Amino acid sequence: MCYSAQIRADYRDYTRMFGAQLSIKDFVKVFYGRQDAKLKIPKAMEAAFERDAVTPEELEIKHLIETFKADRAMTLEQELFAQRKRLADAERTLQTKQTKAALESQRIATSKISKARLDLDDLRRTELLDRDSRIFPGVYAPVMVVRDGQRVVLPMRYQCRPAGKPADYDIKFPGTYNARRDNLEGFWRGQFGYTHGILLVDTFYENVKRHDMEHRQLAPDEKPENVILQFTPNPPELMYIACLWSHWTRSGEPDLLSFAAITDEPPQEVADAGHDRMIIRIKPEHVDAWLNPDPSNLKALYDIFDDRTPAFYEHRQAA
Repeated sequence: MCYSAQIRADYRDYTRMFGAQLSIKDFVKVFYGRQDAKLKIPKAMEAAFERDAVTPEELEIKHLIETFKADRAMTLEQELFAQRKRLADAERTLQTKQTKAALESQRIATSKISKARLDLDDLRRTELLDRDSRIFPGVYAPVMVVRDGQRVVLPMRYQCRPAGKPADYDIKFPGTYNARRDNLEGFWRGQFGYTHGILLVDTFYENVKRHDMEHRQLAPDEKPENVILQFTPNPPELMYIACLWSHWTRSGEPDLLSFAAITDEPPQEVADAGHDRMIIRIKPEHVDAWLNPDPSNLKALYDIFDDRTPAFYEHRQAA
């Protein structure tokens, strides 16, 4: 399962490379809905609108980002004030008597003050870091699709909720951020052959067990330990990841655009690192065929999967 990836979060990469149009109204909806629905949007996805907004819609998104950050900063400032008071009260008590409650309040307040400060610094930071483009399940990303014959960039949540399914599908099936190749004609039959997308990825991350990575059995009384590995093609190159997507609607609830990355058996070097799946990347020459699928010819789609770009995926333990 690809649980995390560092993506090209700036929609302009898609417009520059593929001539794709931006579905600006869908981006406005996502940024507008973030305040109430607590949608998760990467900092790098915000940056494209903060720096280069020109059209009325882009300026509206910029304003929504500024409003969100102002509200978030106020919340953090209030948290800092409350925790500083808590810390002062605890330290005042400790000057006269060492109590368990005061020591615990001192510890918690100190920790929360540190976190609030870091969150404020991160909120106000303008220089982008690699982690600003990293997505996890539930986080939004720009995905390229074909709609009405035109390549379009849409904002989508990384965890697919198929159209027609109940809203609690996300809870019942939390792993729907990935779509297994061997289940495309089963679980994903409503999307495979119909709604395809492309996600641009630089590097991806996987959870593995340390004993699997080290090619050994668990020692007696040893508990499995999780390790996060980062995989990057060598030489480094941008990966075109095959995705399925859905437009979920229900009366009285906000629309949801969401996607899943397709996974397959891994190459030997990924398997040797202790992981049994890998996202499927496709060659640039197959982009049109992938984005314009023929549901009566699924074999052609599997052929695209099999005609892979030769690559070696180096790994290292993520920080």
